[in-house]
Amino acid sequence: MLTGSPDARRRFRRQLLLVAVALVVAWMLVAVAIMGVATGYWGNRPAGRFVIGAATVAVGAATALAYRRVSRPMGDLLGAAGRVAAGDYGVDIAVRGPRELRLLTETFNEMAARLAANEEQRRRFLADITHELRNPLAVLQSEIEAQLDRVHPRDDHHVASLLEETRRLGHLVDDLHTLALAETGRLVLQQEAVAFGVLVDEAIARHEAQACQRDVALRAAIPPGLPKVWVDPARVRQVLDNLLANAIRHTPAGGEVLVKVSSLVGPGSGHGPMVRCRVIDAGPGFRVDQLGQAFERFKRAGDSHGSGLGLSIARDLVRAHGGTIDATNDPTTGGASVTFTLPPEAAAGFTPSHALDQP
Repeated sequence: MLTGSPDARRRFRRQLLLVAVALVVAWMLVAVAIMGVATGYWGNRPAGRFVIGAATVAVGAATALAYRRVSRPMGDLLGAAGRVAAGDYGVDIAVRGPRELRLLTETFNEMAARLAANEEQRRRFLADITHELRNPLAVLQSEIEAQLDRVHPRDDHHVASLLEETRRLGHLVDDLHTLALAETGRLVLQQEAVAFGVLVDEAIARHEAQACQRDVALRAAIPPGLPKVWVDPARVRQVLDNLLANAIRHTPAGGEVLVKVSSLVGPGSGHGPMVRCRVIDAGPGFRVDQLGQAFERFKRAGDSHGSGLGLSIARDLVRAHGGTIDATNDPTTGGASVTFTLPPEAAAGFTPSHALDQP
């Protein structure tokens, strides 16, 4: 990515200084020639006329060169900056002029392209949020109207359906809040040394009832002697809950969801072995065209009833801890496999460069 380095700025100032010096020298020649004529030193000598003509030509050439090489590209940049300030991000300036101005123009074009992509993402995000909020609100409205019109009785069954929709709205709002904290850099982690196996066992217990209702088996494979992890337990529980809920939802009756935990020694494990967790289901897996977009917001399978935010939140929370996360299809089951890593207890006090901390 192109950036305006101090060396580039110095070269640009040096080039402008050279142009200014050339203009000053040319004007000095003109002044000397005029003074010579005024004092009668040159008289009508051909040399005097030659000096005046040469100086005039030099001044004109230097001025034209400065205008063409600096003024026109700068005018393009100023005009484009005005369009961007007005909200028009579809600008693409022709790259020309001195080397430093070309660098500035290319950087400006990259900035405008990123702003355009961010604006498009923002509009899609708002449209998706509106769609997600509209569904439970429509259900609530229709059910309440049905009860007011005495189409449905006001019994426990129908009230329970209203309660379920309010819970769905609550979960969606919580998910959106977490994403907003992550994007604005205000996601605060209360990290401590935690036995990761305990967190996995607790997550399995929380989802046991949901798995039984769908006739799905839950199993955890946790090796002995696993190092403790340096994490925020509440946020890691959120990661595990999202991944398990997705895995159970996509696993057919009679299938199994496996949570496989191991130590990982390799690049990036300078503080000791990372802890790796893999959640594998027995569903249809990710489509090939989905793998590169698995962690994008509101990306979900056609038959999924989730919000489409679970994997996005898991990604942001894992990265905030300095871990990694990826999605593939398991070669054995053919189902989806989501793997993430977490830092060991020895990483206490180490802040990763991409962590999302409170400013």
